[in-house]
Amino acid sequence: MTRPPTAAQRRVIDAADPVTGRLRGTESQLTALVKRGLAFRHPRPPHDHFLTPEGHRVRQGITQAPEPAGPGEAPASTGVFAARVGGEEAAADAGPARRREVHSAWQGLLELRRMTNPGGDVDRPCGWERAHLVRAAALALEAAGHAPAGMEGPGYRVRETPQPEAVAVHEPDGEALRACAVTLERAGWQVSEHREPRGGTRYLLASPRRA
Repeated sequence: MTRPPTAAQRRVIDAADPVTGRLRGTESQLTALVKRGLAFRHPRPPHDHFLTPEGHRVRQGITQAPEPAGPGEAPASTGVFAARVGGEEAAADAGPARRREVHSAWQGLLELRRMTNPGGDVDRPCGWERAHLVRAAALALEAAGHAPAGMEGPGYRVRETPQPEAVAVHEPDGEALRACAVTLERAGWQVSEHREPRGGTRYLLASPRRA
């Protein structure tokens, strides 16, 4: 489990612009927040720093960042907001509090798109999403109301693939799989359907659209 932000880092997070998430702090503070996945540096001058969706959640009172998962694994539960990629023990929890958290994270992601994409385009993924493909695709699915898989049973599962900038989405129900494809396309992803070599099970390959 990752240590909570230091008092100085927490002051920087708390002082972020409530709408844009723009940060002010020393270079070392901002760099540390970027390394922890709580902030990102805008690629264009003046290269300001902004909160990521995780950073926004910390600002709202959560003080720990999630531990990254290994390839093909669901992230460990830390009590911190993270989009559910499927396979988590807590995936069945879809109550009002969880729905509010997901909605807030999705709105934060749209704001990231507006602030970082050329022309403020919110219809296609931004740099943060390209650097966090599995979490970004899972957030789009969960925010649209799709059910993540639990430890067992139905639901979507988003996993890394050997292909650059592509994730695999598995869903045993064919109609639900097609619905996932529609959601990802609407969220700015390019989606294609494939069959596994063994067994012929259908799955999706999804990549962030660039234009």
